[in-house]
Amino acid sequence: MRIKKLLGAFAVVLAVTVGATGCGTRGGTTSPTEGADTAGALVGISMPTQTSERWIADGKNASDSLTKLGYKTDLQFANNDIPTQVSQIENMLTKGAKALIIAAIDGTTLTDVLAKAKESNVKVISYDRLIKGTPNVDYYTTFDNYTVGVQQATSLLTGLGLVDASGKKVEGKGPFNVELFAGSPDDNNATFFWNGAMDTLKPYLDAGTLKVPSGQTNFEQAAILRWEPTVAQKRMEDILTSAYSSGTKLDGALSPYDGLSLGIISALTSSGGYTKDNLPVVTGQDAEKGAVKSIIAGEQYSTIFKDTRQLGAQAVKMVDAVLKGQEPEVNDTKTYNNDVKVVPSYLLKSLIITKDNYKKELIDSGYLTDADLK
Repeated sequence: MRIKKLLGAFAVVLAVTVGATGCGTRGGTTSPTEGADTAGALVGISMPTQTSERWIADGKNASDSLTKLGYKTDLQFANNDIPTQVSQIENMLTKGAKALIIAAIDGTTLTDVLAKAKESNVKVISYDRLIKGTPNVDYYTTFDNYTVGVQQATSLLTGLGLVDASGKKVEGKGPFNVELFAGSPDDNNATFFWNGAMDTLKPYLDAGTLKVPSGQTNFEQAAILRWEPTVAQKRMEDILTSAYSSGTKLDGALSPYDGLSLGIISALTSSGGYTKDNLPVVTGQDAEKGAVKSIIAGEQYSTIFKDTRQLGAQAVKMVDAVLKGQEPEVNDTKTYNNDVKVVPSYLLKSLIITKDNYKKELIDSGYLTDADLK
């Protein structure tokens, strides 16, 4: 009897101990902020490059906002070099970063360094470009990238006169010759842009209203590695030589990024025989200053405005929440599968910008100033 009583008492103590231990876990993992003071914590911000003005602005906005909240920041730009980005993130972890905001150069190359982040209970926010192939990315903030592609294609159709300002299809026009460009194949967003655009253009391609004289209608053919303007320029020059040498006119070019648009226009004016007054309809994305100037000058037709101030603010909100042991706000838990898991995401809205509305949407909103466009 005495032995039974002792065993019973031991069982009760064991149950209480296990229960108390379980109270400090979420899904079997202790919260990194539980019981810890994260005031003044270091946050690492890893941006892909300084060759694009948008990434410079993104990094600065996130760093400034976190600093205002009392956090320390380590902002690094990797010059589109993957080993450099990996090394910079490793250094952030060595310095004691408690959270990371990462805009990946190649979303498939950070598995090992993010495993180290997980070992240190460091939370990871994937910024604009989805980090793939790892369970160790906690949240994602970006724009509705499929819709961005739809908007790019819609602006191409509008510029060609196949769709009116209200979005209504205009009958009896065409056929038009267009060429298609896609983003970098190592950027998950590029396929979303492409799919949104191609789904929108498909009825016109199927009907013959739009034609692609080069025959290059697959993503792999249209993709521009690292979003390099010079690569886009060379591809456009090659297409002009191979498919337009007999006097065929190019009416439009689907471009998913302003930097590529610059390269495309350079090819058209330097070796294609086009001038500012007869350029094809060329789309874009990011509302970079140079692109907006080009739109005002009547060269580039459109761009997609993604207000990166909102994107940075959302990333900062996510970091602030996780460092306080809270759940960040998300509005999409289905779309962004990184090949290991669906990453909880917050998607923002974008706008088509043309010469008709750039002042209202970019200047009046404070995103750009008149001086920026001089």
